[in-house]
Amino acid sequence: MALTPDDVVHKEFQHVRFKDGFDPEEVDDYLDEIVVEWRKTIEENNDLKAKLAAFESGQSTGPVAAAPVAATPVQAAPAPTAESSATGTSAGIIELAQRLHDEHVAEGESKRRQLISEAEAEVTRIRTEAEAKQREESARLERERNTLESRITELREFERDYRGKLRALIEGQLRDLDQKSSSDSTPVSAIGL
Repeated sequence: MALTPDDVVHKEFQHVRFKDGFDPEEVDDYLDEIVVEWRKTIEENNDLKAKLAAFESGQSTGPVAAAPVAATPVQAAPAPTAESSATGTSAGIIELAQRLHDEHVAEGESKRRQLISEAEAEVTRIRTEAEAKQREESARLERERNTLESRITELREFERDYRGKLRALIEGQLRDLDQKSSSDSTPVSAIGL
């Protein structure tokens, strides 16, 4: 399918999401200039084709065939130039479109790299914060564990001391009771049994 000036006029581009891109008015103005030049080139090409067709038809029916035949290569030469001009203009438009495409792709790649870099920086920040919180929490739990172990040790020592004192008290009471019962011992016969 051949590209026409109307195709260029009615072409709509997608908007870039991450970046403004080119100024749409500037792009439209430039495309309008391209279309004007392209239409001129097409008109010139059609005129040259018509002249060539008229010349060729006049040459085959005219009475003097020898003179125009010699002139044919000279007059036919502009036609390829006009066609090559149209081809060159088309190639220029294609080159412009390719350049615009490449610039948009490069912008997209740049934005992608930027987003990835920002995401990696955010991941690093979050990881660093999490590691710092984990270290703080571990240190807090270690301090709490040491405090609890110290308290358990104190309670065990208290229990040991308490048991020892309680045992000594009970043994002392038992000795006193034994001593009292031996000194107060009355013979069973005296009690009346």
